[in-house]
Amino acid sequence: MVDLSVCIEMVYDDEPFHERIRRTADAGVDAVEFWDWREKDLDAIGTAADAAGVDVVACVAGGDLTDPAAADDAVETIRESIETAADLGIPTLIATTGPDQDGLDRQVQHDNVVDVLSRVAPDAEDAGVTIALEPLNTTVDHPGYYLTTSEEGFEIVDEVGSDAVTLLYDVYHQQITEGNVTDTITENVDDIGHVHVADVPGRHEPGTGELNYANVFDAIDAAGYDGYVGCEFSPTGDPDEAMADVLEIV
Repeated sequence: MVDLSVCIEMVYDDEPFHERIRRTADAGVDAVEFWDWREKDLDAIGTAADAAGVDVVACVAGGDLTDPAAADDAVETIRESIETAADLGIPTLIATTGPDQDGLDRQVQHDNVVDVLSRVAPDAEDAGVTIALEPLNTTVDHPGYYLTTSEEGFEIVDEVGSDAVTLLYDVYHQQITEGNVTDTITENVDDIGHVHVADVPGRHEPGTGELNYANVFDAIDAAGYDGYVGCEFSPTGDPDEAMADVLEIV
């Protein structure tokens, strides 16, 4: 059985931020994640998590990884996030590449992503933090984003060559971009450090769209994946009912 976390940016967006942690615990899930930590009251989050018996398992690192002119800034931004994650006991940092740079060869951008992640990998290793690089779809949600395919994402991870740099496999984004979800997870599970789930279309809870999520969850489990599967979706109705439906599928 997979271990779930709840992205409290999306699932419980009708509550004050730190109150969403209690809602997650009441729903029967003991892990949460969120996006940019710089915008958050980290003390309040930590207090709420401790009170609810919930672990904070992921947040977003920040930084523009595709622009060579911004590489040093990206490295410093990610290093700051690594230090913050380590201080708070957050095991995973989600890294996004930033935009496809107009007029700049894709290979140059690819190499810059590898360079930035290679420079911060020793810091992540020392801190016990895993960086998970996320491809996103450009068809529906993120036009202009650089990294879209899991294939290139795995290439970057392999080129960096550190256990601290992995791929975030988002089932929603990759179903839109390329499909072949369960085979891709199964064949590349050793390079996957975090998973996100939502259904297609609509980015709602699993069970509302075209994906057979019972099979997807079974495949993730059978592949030997031992990280968290983050529920990063917008509920179709009551969020507690949506989470109950997901737990029923799992």
